[in-house]
Amino acid sequence: MRQNLFRTLYLLYFLCLLNLLYLSAACRKPAPPHLTIGSKFFTEQVILAELLAQHIESRTHIPVERKTNLGGTLLVHKALLAGDLDLYVEYTGTALTAVLNESPGTDGSPTIYNRVKQQYSQRFQLDVTEPLGFENTFAMVIRGDDARTLHLRTMSDLSPIAPKWHAGVGYEFLERPDGFPGWSARYNLHFAAAPNVMDLGLLYRALVDHQVDIAAGNSTDGLIDSLHLVVLEDDLRYFPPYDAVPIVRRSALEKFPQLRAALADLHNKLTADDMRHLNAQVDADLRDVAAVVRAFRAAKNL
Repeated sequence: MRQNLFRTLYLLYFLCLLNLLYLSAACRKPAPPHLTIGSKFFTEQVILAELLAQHIESRTHIPVERKTNLGGTLLVHKALLAGDLDLYVEYTGTALTAVLNESPGTDGSPTIYNRVKQQYSQRFQLDVTEPLGFENTFAMVIRGDDARTLHLRTMSDLSPIAPKWHAGVGYEFLERPDGFPGWSARYNLHFAAAPNVMDLGLLYRALVDHQVDIAAGNSTDGLIDSLHLVVLEDDLRYFPPYDAVPIVRRSALEKFPQLRAALADLHNKLTADDMRHLNAQVDADLRDVAAVVRAFRAAKNL
């Protein structure tokens, strides 16, 4: 008899608990519709994500969630396809080579932009919107003293001294189709050892500290000028154009029709000098990303 009583009491307790959980869920308001913007794992990407977020929130009043510093190109692309992100900024040459696995050949910016736009639409149901106005290409960077002493101006100038030098690269640059293997082959470069692979944020410090002699950076990096580094000219035109463009899920554009016009506002609003200055404020001056973006938007009347 006592066991039956305990079972009955336990069953009543369990049913009450279920009712409480149900009522709690029913009373909870559903999350409001919002957009999620992501970025790769370097400063410029975080700045661009914040720029898109602030601009969209200001123009459309759509709430925006930031998911920055997620990782490399393919990881962010997969997050976009999975619906974990609604948009992020990509670079056309990277989209063509790293995502679509196509060779850029000798095509210029407009042709590559159109190829990427068409393929992303057909294969992924993603929209490539208007370019932001600047290109961020790979920059092979050396110390300013070495450039002056050894009379180095172009990447072709590296060939005689490469056997004595050590290179530093990011993880992605080592593997991607437009990365280190193809670049060193095009310029017939044979370095003293396999490249040192490290986080992008450590490359310039390694260069300044003579841990490496050349680093694969980005042309809009803010630390290049502040550390008195020199970018070598890509005289054989190995690297394709890398125009910065927002990539958006088509479902997000359908859900928020006002989003397309907001992104169009940013067409050609950033120059390479603008981007270098923004990067320098964060990396060299250690300013807050959101504050830097707010000041930029105010200066540009965005």
